[in-house]
Amino acid sequence: MEQRRVTDFFARRRPGPRIAPPKLACRTPSPARPALRAPDSATSGSRKRARPPAAPGRDQAGPPARRRLRLSADAVSSPSSPEAPDSLEAPDIPACPSLGQKIKKSTPAAGQPRQLTSLQNQDTISELASCLQRARELGARVRVLKSSAQDAGESCTPEAKGRPEEPCGEKAPAYQRFHALAQPGPPGLVLPYKYQVLAEMFRSMDTIVGMLHNRSETPTFAKVQRGVQDMMRRRFEERNVGQIKTVYPASYCFRQERGVPTFKDGVKRSDYQLTIEPLLEQEADGAAPQLTASRLLQRRQIFSQKLVEHVKEHHKAFLASLRPPMVVPEDQLTRWHPRFNVDEVPDIEPAVLPQPPTTEKLTTAQEVLARARSLMSPRMEKALSQLALRSAAPSSPGPPRPALPDTPPATPPAASPSALKGVSQDLLERVRAKEAQKQLAQMTRCPEQEQRLQRLERLPELARVLRSVFVSERKPALSMEVACARMVGSCRTAMSPGEMEKHLLLLSELLPDWLSLHHIRTDTYVKLDKAADLASITACLARQARAEEGL
Repeated sequence: MEQRRVTDFFARRRPGPRIAPPKLACRTPSPARPALRAPDSATSGSRKRARPPAAPGRDQAGPPARRRLRLSADAVSSPSSPEAPDSLEAPDIPACPSLGQKIKKSTPAAGQPRQLTSLQNQDTISELASCLQRARELGARVRVLKSSAQDAGESCTPEAKGRPEEPCGEKAPAYQRFHALAQPGPPGLVLPYKYQVLAEMFRSMDTIVGMLHNRSETPTFAKVQRGVQDMMRRRFEERNVGQIKTVYPASYCFRQERGVPTFKDGVKRSDYQLTIEPLLEQEADGAAPQLTASRLLQRRQIFSQKLVEHVKEHHKAFLASLRPPMVVPEDQLTRWHPRFNVDEVPDIEPAVLPQPPTTEKLTTAQEVLARARSLMSPRMEKALSQLALRSAAPSSPGPPRPALPDTPPATPPAASPSALKGVSQDLLERVRAKEAQKQLAQMTRCPEQEQRLQRLERLPELARVLRSVFVSERKPALSMEVACARMVGSCRTAMSPGEMEKHLLLLSELLPDWLSLHHIRTDTYVKLDKAADLASITACLARQARAEEGL
């Protein structure tokens, strides 16, 4: 029986080729209008089974799930009303209401009692009063901070009138303050960072002026300023030109001229412009002098030498302020004093550049009133007369500005009397004289002596490495090339084989009995006495280094 039913079902489910019905738009059934059901006869050709008829109690079904999630108007307007369902209530989130919300809440509602409303109003008024008091305190604090900042700004005003004002409390970056200590190579007469920047400005300015001068074009400050700023990526102003004139006054001739052709919209041909003319020696054949590459290099060296001389003057004043004072000949000075802070040397004062001729200008309100009395309205005349009366009143004098020292304090901090108690004054003087003598020898040491001292400091370590090389090679003598190659690979200091050979020559010069050199044909052989005491050898080299350093 069951088999027959299944067979009949599959026979009915095998219709001929069917045409797919057109797709209808998917619409959400409305709760007010029940969906129309197809008759039972139409279900014979469908793959889905017909649904059983709905129960009579389910005809008035609720809204679908998509509409069930929407809030009613009553729930949106008053979520705390009792009609709102429990499933739509949000969890309690602690939040700090704003002042406007508190004021809105303080408005008496229709169903609130009058006593509760008055209590809410009192709380809101007290909170408003506390907020107002806090705002007044903050305003008073801001005014105090502004006044203190203005006082600090007045006390940090720079000395020179032409110097740009630096923000108070801000120091120069470390690469400027310690520029002299970060220079590669042996220490010498290193220029401060700001002086090196000025030397680079002179080089750029000389290059631009030379280009304009060689093609018979009048160099003006506007053209030079634009070119120097493009080369250095740094501001270049008339103050820097004044500093260059102070350092090297025989380099340029400055004039104020007009009638110079210009291609700028803001500058007229009739305006005065600062022209820069290089001062050059006349040629032998009478031709116009040119700023060639050799002359540019010569002028650059002269400018650098003049900057060094300017720093030497401050260094001389520093040595005179020491205790005991020191005097070093300028031609023998090869490096600065150890306690002389090079980067704190004051700036170069800019020289006065030619200014355009003064023309008659109306500077006061009285002059304007006297000139244009016939051209102005009575109302403007009254305003100018009031301004003239206010400007005629004496202005209050400003606070005196403290003078800043030109040279940093040179005297080292004196030791406390308790630390030197029981030490004789004669011994202190001898120690100070010996220290001054050592510093004097250090400042007048030539570069060759400085290089020799550096090699002497490396010799004790190199002596130990050299003996280890001979022990490992198990040979009585080694060629110079092999010995230098082995020592370069074993030494901690990175050196070239040529530099290592110079160290071995110095070692054989100081200790000929321990290390000897033998020249055979075209090669040089090194022979070492392995039986000698290495400790005595290193001690002897250390004493030699200290002796030469104290000279």
